Amino acid sequence: MILLRQLAGYLTVPIWLMDEAGNLLYYNESAEGLLGIRFDDMGPVHADQVGGMFRLTDFDGNPLEGLDHPIGVTLAKRIPSHRDLRYCGFDGIWRNVAVSSIPIEGQARRFLGLFATFWEIDV
Repeated sequence: MILLRQLAGYLTVPIWLMDEAGNLLYYNESAEGLLGIRFDDMGPVHADQVGGMFRLTDFDGNPLEGLDHPIGVTLAKRIPSHRDLRYCGFDGIWRNVAVSSIPIEGQARRFLGLFATFWEIDV
């Protein structure tokens, strides 16, 4: 996970990393721009808080929670997941994004957490 965090710091693609318990470990500078808040200003976040913090919805405005969004699917089922959704960042801007989340496995197939990326899309 340390190496993934270091790699994410060099990438221009928005990256979000969580540990196996669903605790936010890091998101990079590119993600900061889309989330409307710097990582250093975020504070501790658990996966079950993400939907409420960013007001995740589908394109019809229906709230998304738990297994409705890729991060929840990957944490619960330890499988890759993808979905297009909307969210409101800390800057008050609603964004349409595609989110992909993949599980990170270590030696002996030990689940270490997840790696997610997201990008703005036109709907």
